[in-house]
Parts: sequence; structure tokens; C-alpha cells
Amino acid sequence: MAAKINEAHDHIAKAEKYLRTSFMKWKPDYDSAASEYSKAAVAFKNAKMLEEAKEAYLQEAEAHTNNKTLFHAAKALEAAGMMLKDMQRIPEAIQYIERASMMYVENGTPDTAALALDRAGKLIESQDLAKAVDLYQKAASVFENEDRLRQAVEMLGKSSRLLVRQHKLDEAAVSIQKEKNMYKEIENYPTCFKKTSAQVLVHLHRNDFVAADKCVRESYSLPGFSGSEDCIALEQLLQGYDEQDEDQVHRVCNSPLFKYMDNDYAKLSVSLRVPGGGKKKKAPAADAGEGGAGAREADEDEYAGGLC
Repeated sequence: MAAKINEAHDHIAKAEKYLRTSFMKWKPDYDSAASEYSKAAVAFKNAKMLEEAKEAYLQEAEAHTNNKTLFHAAKALEAAGMMLKDMQRIPEAIQYIERASMMYVENGTPDTAALALDRAGKLIESQDLAKAVDLYQKAASVFENEDRLRQAVEMLGKSSRLLVRQHKLDEAAVSIQKEKNMYKEIENYPTCFKKTSAQVLVHLHRNDFVAADKCVRESYSLPGFSGSEDCIALEQLLQGYDEQDEDQVHRVCNSPLFKYMDNDYAKLSVSLRVPGGGKKKKAPAADAGEGGAGAREADEDEYAGGLC
């Protein structure tokens, strides 16, 4: 342990020497200094001195920045962020990763920037959902600017799910619509159908039947939607909701099509209730005589062949 610490301090001393100027040396040697700071950071890390390792990485980043090698400066900032992560100082770690992503963009490597933002989102997700949404949206924007729509829509999907988890349903509705538009642009129509289902659930939880119905109507322009399993289920859901038929809504929402959606949407599905408590089509137990028996027989006939 002591040997590693001494090694780290030796590298720091060498780095500082490379940065000094003199009568015969007018310009600091930033490249050599950065290399020494990097070696010092690794030695500190191996000695479990994470705070010192973080500082060494920041000094490496500064040397690379002064040397106009922004990609390597960004990598060093990310490494500093990882030291903070290991110290359970996640919000501070995210700040350095965000700075690194800006450098990647400035350096002309936006894909690396977006991937860094994605990693940051995963780090902060368990502590701050709102910040994670912000990071995923930034990553989506970077990918979209590069016409990397498949990657962009994946980031948007993460953002939409976290917005639903926070019950920010107005924002979630906008985000899901953006997803749907992108999937349509890349001609992934089956996933568009799934996004329509997510939209309908979000809008119904917002008590906006008109918006939910509009999403389904607009989806009829998508190739293959009309007559699809998704289409039939959504029409049944909307009909049941509009008629306040609690049984029909419950049956549709608990079907495999909805039950096996992403977890955040599946929760919306099983918790959906019709306005005013709804009504049941089954005959009340208090009914007696032929009318009650007839209703029971009708129910048995209706389900005799199963739900399918």
C-alpha cells in the first residue's frame, strides 16, 4: 500500500516538473504531464485513496484541455466521476460525466457523448428519477442530431417509462408520442402499435378519453394496425371505458397483451378504473326466479368457449 502511495506521489512530482517553465523551456509539456497524472491516479486508486485519485484525474483532464486534446480530457473527467461513484457521491459524479459529454460533442464524437449520458442516467436512476429523465432526454437529442434514430428512440423510451413512474403523465404522453413518431419514421410499425397502447393507458389515467380515442384513430393509418391484436384490444378497452363497463375494462387490461408490457405500463394497466366506479354486466346475486337463472345461464354460455 505504502509503495503505491509513494509511486503516486512520484508521478505527481514528475507531472509538476513537466508543467514548469524556465529560461530554456518556454512552454509546459502538457502531454507528458497528463500521462504522469494518469499514472498517479491509477496508483492512488490501487491504494484505495479515491479522493486523491479523483484529483489526479482532474489534473490530467486540465492538462489535456490545455493541450487541446479534448477527447482524452473528457475520458479523464469520466474517470474522476467514477471515483466519486465509488465513494457513493453520485450527484457529483454526474456533474463530471455531463461535463465530459459536452467535451465529446465539442471534439466531434457525439456518439461517445450520448453513451456517457446514458451511463450517467443509469447511475442516478435509483436516487433521482427526474435527473435520470433529463440525462436520457439529452442522450436522445444527441443521437437524433446525428440521425441515429434507433438509438435516440431507445433513450426516449427510458425517459417515457421514468416519467410514468413519477406520475408525470402529461410529460409522458408527449414523450411517448415522440417515440411513436420515430418508430414510424424507421418503419417499425409493430412497435408503433405498442406505443399506441401505452399512449391510451396514459391518457385514460389522465381522464382524457378524447386524446386516447384520437391516438387509436390516428393509428389506423399505420400499415397492419387495422384488425391487429393491438387494434382489437384497444377498441374493446375504449368501448368498455366509454360505457363504464368495469368487467370489460378489467378483462382487457389483464390480458397478456397489456400484462406483459414494460413494467411501468403494466402497472397502469392493472390499476385502470372506469369513471364513477363503473358498472357490472353480470346479474346481481339478489335476482331470483327465471330472470336471475337466465342471466346466469347467459354468462355461462358467454364464457363457455373461454376468453378467446
